[in-house]
Amino acid sequence: MKNFLLSIFILATATLTSHAQNYFPEAGNWQSKTPKDLGLDAVKLQEAIRFAETHESSENRNLKIAHYESSFGREPFGFPVGPMKERGSATGLIIYKGYVVGQWGDPARVDLTFSVAKSFLSTTTGLAVEAGLIRSVQDQVHPYMAPIYPYDPLRLAVNKADHLDQEDVFDLFDTPHNQKITWDNLLRQTSDWEGTLWGKPDWGDRPAEGVKQKRARDQREPGSSYEYNDTRVNVLALALLNVWRKPLPQVLKEKIMDPIGASPTWRWTGYENSYVVLDGQIVQSVSGGSHWGGGMMLSAWDQARFGYLTLRNGNWNGKQLIPRSWIELSKTPTPVQPDYGFMNYYLNLQQKQIPTAPKSAFLHLGAGTNMIYVDPENDLLVVSRWIPNGDKAELIRLVLESLPAKN
Repeated sequence: MKNFLLSIFILATATLTSHAQNYFPEAGNWQSKTPKDLGLDAVKLQEAIRFAETHESSENRNLKIAHYESSFGREPFGFPVGPMKERGSATGLIIYKGYVVGQWGDPARVDLTFSVAKSFLSTTTGLAVEAGLIRSVQDQVHPYMAPIYPYDPLRLAVNKADHLDQEDVFDLFDTPHNQKITWDNLLRQTSDWEGTLWGKPDWGDRPAEGVKQKRARDQREPGSSYEYNDTRVNVLALALLNVWRKPLPQVLKEKIMDPIGASPTWRWTGYENSYVVLDGQIVQSVSGGSHWGGGMMLSAWDQARFGYLTLRNGNWNGKQLIPRSWIELSKTPTPVQPDYGFMNYYLNLQQKQIPTAPKSAFLHLGAGTNMIYVDPENDLLVVSRWIPNGDKAELIRLVLESLPAKN
């Protein structure tokens, strides 16, 4: 018994010492150090920054135009239904051992972050598990759901008899297939959920086999196949809203963004039609990405704070904001898509994302490309915004070359 207690004491002491050794930036101020201070090669680091500055996305800065010029705009029901804004220039931050050692562009500018929003959505799921609102991610979702009452002001202005045979509420999981879906399936994008949400049918979002073929086939068993699909991501967001019974941005602000010292400039929005009546209040269900507009708008500084929280295994200055077990679970490979954990944790276990990076590195990724590169082995964090997807690996390679040689 004494040896057991001694072991616990040593582990706790080591954990506290580790937290004390790590620097955590206060709100509004992230300390910088020169490359020389931390043993970095300043010339090579500057080469990486120049690469990022000169390899900016060629897509239109007007994101609405960029949307319609892309395959997204040519999808069935492909029109945006959430807010979008013109983006800034190539921007980024390099943080080594907790300190800013390089930056470019305008890190304070608030821009859409596209599917990086999914990692925030995953985080609110983990917090719901921690709070006991969800017992296990292996649970089926449908027992947690109540009938959903959409807020549709246009229906208030028409003859009620016109809607006599229409339901006033809807159920996200009312089909035999959907009732089998677990929280884990939604987080890993393996649910093959069927239906339409906020005017976007599941078959209208990038079906790999084509719309006609997708509509003709049977739904696949949950967990048996991976498909990146924002309609289903929005299903998770609405399901979580029903579990929390309050807007997810409020949960994120209270539990994560305020404690990590994020600025007051970030916003997490939904669609113009994604409102429900919940406990007598009109509440917007947020988007898990910006495929059709909406989603997370924030600065590179705030992206970095969130990335730094995941680099530190959910701990911020001694306070465990995200359970360490949730961070580890988020990084477990999806059996049918091994480089994907929980949304949007992209894993480097097979070194496909960044061939020169450690297998333990992971990324929060969104279109644009918006990248938060997290490298626990090297105590390194890189935020890069508006870089072509094909150039992100080269940027990280250049940054890694600037690090001190390992013994």
